[in-house]
Amino acid sequence: MPKNIRRWGPPLLLVSPSLILLAVFVYGLLAINAKTSGTDNHTAAQTTGRAPVQWVWFDNFVDLLGSESFQHSLKNLVIYTVVFLAGTMFFGFLWAFLLDRPVRFEGWFRSIYLFPMAVSFVASGVVWRWLLNSNQGEAASGLNRLFQNIGLGFLQNNWWNNPDWGIAAIAIPAIWQMSGYVMALFLAGFRGIPEELREAARVDGANEWQLYRHVLFPQLSPVALSAVIIVGHMSLKAFDLIMSISKPANYQTKVPAIDMYQFKLSFDYANAAAVGVILLVIVAILIVPYLVHINRAEKH
Repeated sequence: MPKNIRRWGPPLLLVSPSLILLAVFVYGLLAINAKTSGTDNHTAAQTTGRAPVQWVWFDNFVDLLGSESFQHSLKNLVIYTVVFLAGTMFFGFLWAFLLDRPVRFEGWFRSIYLFPMAVSFVASGVVWRWLLNSNQGEAASGLNRLFQNIGLGFLQNNWWNNPDWGIAAIAIPAIWQMSGYVMALFLAGFRGIPEELREAARVDGANEWQLYRHVLFPQLSPVALSAVIIVGHMSLKAFDLIMSISKPANYQTKVPAIDMYQFKLSFDYANAAAVGVILLVIVAILIVPYLVHINRAEKH
């Protein structure tokens, strides 16, 4: 038996089940989805084979991107992503910064911050649907009632029913739920910095702000980049939280994932697959540069 086969044979045999599953259920299904997105399979008759399916290449993508409804979904996705990303990064970093300093009951606070992450988006969506109720005045409930009772009635608003920024209101529960995860990332980054660096900076005369500004914060750049990629990736796939709060999905809170779901319900498999391809491309634009950066960093 050749040496190369003896060297690579057993490891390849060990990982072959995973490779087969990956090839079939990931790349194989991606290929089928891409193929479907290039057809005119828009009806139940075509889906069941009672009507012919024609190849239309990129017509579905042109129609989708030129549609005012889908452009609205993309706009909502951008707003949701920006608000969600900014909120989780700010609060996650703030909590990690506070917990990095000596505080009593650190484990208790850390558990409180991480607890929302253990709740499913569907369960939290049901609660936040009530908290973000749009009723005002005597019929107010949730946050609007709270604002009314503490004399801040001017803060009452329509929340996710707002036609201009309703999707931004849905980012609030997402921020509440995922800030603890970002906190854990940053806190691990803080704790991974050698104590010698802190001591050396203090010996050189740096105060606490200078220590964090010039020594610790620059060390957290890889953690921040990872957090941005992970949270940004999650925001692009937003579906269950939005559906739980605004079900049935309203126009003002519609995002591409909901479009894909609605296309599928109407047996418009071609447009549903096209939306999936568009989301895949957007995710790839975020993930691929990150993977290239990580690969180059490991080589150096």
